[in-house]
Amino acid sequence: MNWFYYGMLAAAVGFGALLYWMLTTGRMNAIDPQSEGGKILQYIVICSVFLVPIGLYGFNRICRKLSKIEDEEEKYKKYQKYAAIRILLVSSSMLLGIEAYYVTGGYMSMLWCAGIGAVAWYFTKPTEKKIYLELEPKDDNQETY
Repeated sequence: MNWFYYGMLAAAVGFGALLYWMLTTGRMNAIDPQSEGGKILQYIVICSVFLVPIGLYGFNRICRKLSKIEDEEEKYKKYQKYAAIRILLVSSSMLLGIEAYYVTGGYMSMLWCAGIGAVAWYFTKPTEKKIYLELEPKDDNQETY
């Protein structure tokens, strides 16, 4: 899972550096954010931000089902699969936001969308304690705050 987690960071930094280099050397022209293409790009990035709550909430629901599985090996295999999907969903707005920021010539709203994805991406970091807590069987009668 760490490959997915740090891979998304490396992709965001790598694509951002590549696009910055292309803009500064004149190999690519920035898109006007107020043009039709710029607006479509903004819509795509803004819609990708909606993947953050979908990924986090959906994974929480999946973990409730996974915690009831008796076979530990099967439970962890499924957890790894769904955790990788969560990382990809949640951090996609970070990746797209950084790319759109440079493609639109530094349009700040795209950087804010990338920031939302980056904060959510941080909360998907796979640790042993987090895996244990997410896979711990939940009591349906226990109050949650």
